[in-house]
Amino acid sequence: MKNIITIAFLFLALGANAQDKKITKPEVVEASCGQCNFGMKGKGCSLAVKVDGKPYFVDGTSIDDHGDSHGADGFCSKVRHAEVTGEVKNDRFVASSFKLLPEKKVKKK
Repeated sequence: MKNIITIAFLFLALGANAQDKKITKPEVVEASCGQCNFGMKGKGCSLAVKVDGKPYFVDGTSIDDHGDSHGADGFCSKVRHAEVTGEVKNDRFVASSFKLLPEKKVKKK
């Protein structure tokens, strides 16, 4: 019985660490308002990024640190891209660095 409990504990511990991811080299991710554009539950508007396709709320910078979130090019109006470092921890992205990238202009033909 002790072996079964030990094995179960090990699987739970490994599973908890599996969601954690460290980004040590700058990586480009989607960034936007989690509630407005990524369908996340929460109060008000909050900055979120998608890491490996999964959205996480961001700690270490806020939605209003990067311009007017409700402006035409703001996080509540559209999905942008950012170059980030940090780690996913406790189901949140803890940013060490966050650089909002300029929008690419598409030329009309």
